[in-house]
Amino acid sequence: MPSTPEMIRCDVALVGAGIMSATMAVMLHALDPGLKVVVIERGDAPAQESSNPWNNAGTGHSALCELNYTSEQDDGTVDIAKAVSINEQFQVSRQFWAHLVAAGVLGDPAGFIAKTPHMTLVRGDTEFLRRRFDALKPNPLFASMEFAESRDQIAQWAPMIIEGRGDGPIAATFDAEGTDVNFGELTRRYLGHLEGDGVRVLFGHEVSQLTKLADGSWALRAGQVHIKASKVFIGAGGYSLPLLQKAHLKEAEGYGLFPISGQFLMTDNPGIVARHTTKVYGKASVGAPPMSVPHLDARVIDGQRWVLFGPFAGQSPKFLKSGSLLDLPASLRPANLTPLLNVAKDNLGLVAYLVGQLTLTADGRMAALREFMPTATPDDWTLVTAGQRAQIIKPKPGAGGLRGGTLEFGTEAIVSADGTIQAVLGASPGASTAVPIMLDILSRAWPDRMDEWAPKLARMIPTYGTPLASDAGLAKQTLTATAEVLGIDGPTW
Repeated sequence: MPSTPEMIRCDVALVGAGIMSATMAVMLHALDPGLKVVVIERGDAPAQESSNPWNNAGTGHSALCELNYTSEQDDGTVDIAKAVSINEQFQVSRQFWAHLVAAGVLGDPAGFIAKTPHMTLVRGDTEFLRRRFDALKPNPLFASMEFAESRDQIAQWAPMIIEGRGDGPIAATFDAEGTDVNFGELTRRYLGHLEGDGVRVLFGHEVSQLTKLADGSWALRAGQVHIKASKVFIGAGGYSLPLLQKAHLKEAEGYGLFPISGQFLMTDNPGIVARHTTKVYGKASVGAPPMSVPHLDARVIDGQRWVLFGPFAGQSPKFLKSGSLLDLPASLRPANLTPLLNVAKDNLGLVAYLVGQLTLTADGRMAALREFMPTATPDDWTLVTAGQRAQIIKPKPGAGGLRGGTLEFGTEAIVSADGTIQAVLGASPGASTAVPIMLDILSRAWPDRMDEWAPKLARMIPTYGTPLASDAGLAKQTLTATAEVLGIDGPTW
């Protein structure tokens, strides 16, 4: 005889136990401990997909080294607006983490954040990197950045980049304020705190039905658990879109996903990890998506140092690493088919790039690595499969309805008109900017409570609502204060 389903009533149901849902849950609990919050996760543990440290770069995306956050204009100037915006958002996340560490919620910060300088390496067009540096350096969020064309100087920052390198122009920027963040550990600490304070987290429960009821609440079915929630937040990575489609949400109509898998070469050779302690980012290949920017990445995962190189892209129809081969075809709808076809037509360079990646041999991967570390040898490196990225295909409205689409490489929040259901789609810089993303969603889904919550938010994030880029004094004060609490390097200017 089948068992009787368990019935749960709650104020907020959060689907997924990654960094996004965990951030939203811990913020809601801090703002209103009286809210009944339930987290539902299909896996048997938190942070098993994109939040897992082996499935993301852990950069602490702050635009200190990522070239794809700045763009060269036709007149030769460099547009830094996106880089500044992302760094501003990262500082908001950093303030929130520092607040929770000071409050005793997150424990020793060394377990989830580590000093790891960020570096950008350019071979050939060194003048572009100089112009980028000249544009960023006056901004207080980038004031610690240094520039060098001298091989001796670059070797001081990252010796293995220079050893064995042939002739040719080379330049680098370096910022000692960079960090490596273990978002998986941060997620586990968030959820551990919540469970210890009465929040229920259900593992091994996959949401199969999501239905809006006549009273405006939502009914969720997850195996033998039935949940009725006033509001629903979906932070389920690549499965967020299928759940929004189950909910028949108008605001998600026309959206599609383009999944890309990734692989990295990895080493824990003591001689390499002791000497290469920076995150070195380069320029993306022609046609490559921004999330495929090559990087020689110093990592600290669960107290151990590693160096990873990649990513090497692959193609899989799965929306999650543990997903189904039917994920992509099952997501097709009349409303998103045209945007998907439109994106394929307009991104032939990306298609060519993926074909090249799929045919890449072990020798080809080593050749790519040697462009960063000329002395690399195959015996030191192991190929590992990283996370699955589901990039957003966003519909473009036009005459006669939804006629086209664009491929987006960022993170996007979708909120229903009545605020009862919210979701996050996309990839980088998502995890690093999770806190400001949640602040945006809170303001759209709980607009009637923002004035009430403002004093608490000001304590959690002292510069909430105030840009740091335009106030050097406040920027230095904030960077110094958070660095001290988190045990990382503060400003050097």
